[in-house]
Amino acid sequence: MSFPARIVNSRMEAFKQACVERGVKVTHQRLEIYRALASSETHPDAETIYRCVRKRIPTISHDTVYRNLKLLSDYGLIAVAGTSNERLRFDANMERHHHFVCVQCGLIRDFCSEQLESIQCPPEARAFGTPVSLHFEVKGVCTTCGSRTRNKD
Repeated sequence: MSFPARIVNSRMEAFKQACVERGVKVTHQRLEIYRALASSETHPDAETIYRCVRKRIPTISHDTVYRNLKLLSDYGLIAVAGTSNERLRFDANMERHHHFVCVQCGLIRDFCSEQLESIQCPPEARAFGTPVSLHFEVKGVCTTCGSRTRNKD
């Protein structure tokens, strides 16, 4: 699934501006890597992003995609959303949100919650250092996997 063009275009503009602010060169490859990520609702892994970008840049290498995902993550331009089958997943949505993760199929979906917005970082976590963000991950069985399980019974 993908986001509407207006959302992707808005994310692309914000990404370009954030790159400039952080001193990150805006290259064609980085734009296409980010476009592949910003267009997807699935929080894709690096291999999925690579396959998508290759459609637009047939000569791009795995290494270029992996290095750029790491660089963009290091600069806070994208987030690592979690793992699925030992593969890192990435997220272009840098606004405050949380994730629902299906423990059966690996689906990751964003959600916002006013209730979670009021929760403060506990002192037990602050004892390790200075928190920069607070993120909740809800693990469960998505509706698709849940219906498959019910249909087997």
